[in-house]
Amino acid sequence: MLLFGASGHAKVIISCLRANQISVLGIFDDDLSKKELWDIPVVGHYDPDFEAGRALIIAIGNNQIRRKIAPSIQHRFGKVVHPFAIIDETAQIEEGTVVFQSAVIQADARIGKHVIINTSSSVDHECILHDYVHIAPNATLCGNVQVGEGTLIGAGSIVAPNLTIGKGCMIAAGSVVTKHIPDFAIVRGNPARIIKITYA
Repeated sequence: MLLFGASGHAKVIISCLRANQISVLGIFDDDLSKKELWDIPVVGHYDPDFEAGRALIIAIGNNQIRRKIAPSIQHRFGKVVHPFAIIDETAQIEEGTVVFQSAVIQADARIGKHVIINTSSSVDHECILHDYVHIAPNATLCGNVQVGEGTLIGAGSIVAPNLTIGKGCMIAAGSVVTKHIPDFAIVRGNPARIIKITYA
C-alpha cells in the first residue's frame, strides 16, 4: 500500500494496515523536508510511476484537501478497515475509505469514497455518507441519517434518526443535531444551532 500525506492521520492508517498485516511501501508528501514516517520512506511529490501497481490511500484528514487531491491520483485507491471495527455484511464501503478501531457500521449503511470513519464512531442502519465525509472519534449517527459530500461530523457529536445534513457542513464537537441541516452550515451546541452559512 502507498499513502499520500505524512501526518498524524497517516500514523493511524499505518496502524490499521499493520493490524491487517499490510505493509506501507512509501508515502508521498509535498513537504520535502519530511524524509521518513516511523520506518517508512517519504518519497516526495506524487509520482504516478512509483510502485504503479500498488493501491493508495489519501492519508489527509481535511475533507477539502482529500477532494482536491483525489482527481490527480493515477494509482488505484485502496480501502482500509481495522480488524476491530464491526461492519455489517450488508454495509457498502467504497474506495479510498478508512474505518478505524472500534468503529461500527450497521446494516445497509452506504459509505462513499474517501470517507473517514474514525475511532469508536457509530454509523447506524441505512445511513448514507457521501464522498469525502469525516465522522470524527466517538460521533454517533442514528439510523437513516444522510450526510452530504465533504461534511465533518465532529468528535462526540450525536445526530438523531432520519435527518439530512447537507454538503460542506461542519458539525462542531459535542453537538446534538435534532433537525435537518442545510448545505455549508456551521453548527454547534445541544441542541445544535446554525452559527453560520459559508456558501463555500
